[in-house]
Amino acid sequence: MKKLTGNLFAKEIKIAELIKYVNNSFHALIVTFANEVGTICKKLDINAYELMNIFCKDKQLNISPYYFRPGFAYRGSCLPKDLNALKTMARDLNIKVPVLSSIELSNQNHIQNAVQIIRKSGKTKIGIFGLAFKEGIDDLRYSPVINVIEELLVKEYQVKVYDDYVQTALLIGSNKEYLEKNLPYLENLMVKSEEDLLK
Repeated sequence: MKKLTGNLFAKEIKIAELIKYVNNSFHALIVTFANEVGTICKKLDINAYELMNIFCKDKQLNISPYYFRPGFAYRGSCLPKDLNALKTMARDLNIKVPVLSSIELSNQNHIQNAVQIIRKSGKTKIGIFGLAFKEGIDDLRYSPVINVIEELLVKEYQVKVYDDYVQTALLIGSNKEYLEKNLPYLENLMVKSEEDLLK
């Protein structure tokens, strides 16, 4: 028998069974995503093939395992802003884009799931490690952690936060404006060290 090319993975049966569904569901998703982009391009008289060919050249983020790590909600200033811009463009062109339109709803569900996990834990003193939307920066814009903190405070949880990179007094511009609008009392929740957070 000829040797098979490619990688061989010996995994438990339930993973082996699910991987085919995941593969083909993702393939269905990206075909539909490309078609929605193509419909927008057609209305704007843009060559969709040329556009998607450029899109596929980015192997660092677009076509890579970088984002395929199940975890928390997406965040940051660019993803929500640009997604909303594309949805608005589609709406203005009278184009239905159900896949693009459902992304934010799914993202909000992950935030609510996090709140539910905390509530089910039965704990009332909650320590949040990390606040910015990614490691090593102080950008708080659209950080889903802020949404979680807001909900916990409304439900009268005791919340403390530690992020080595975030110093509220040094925030400027739209980053400062976002914090003042969404979590103006953050300074009162911050602690100075990991040890303080654990205490």
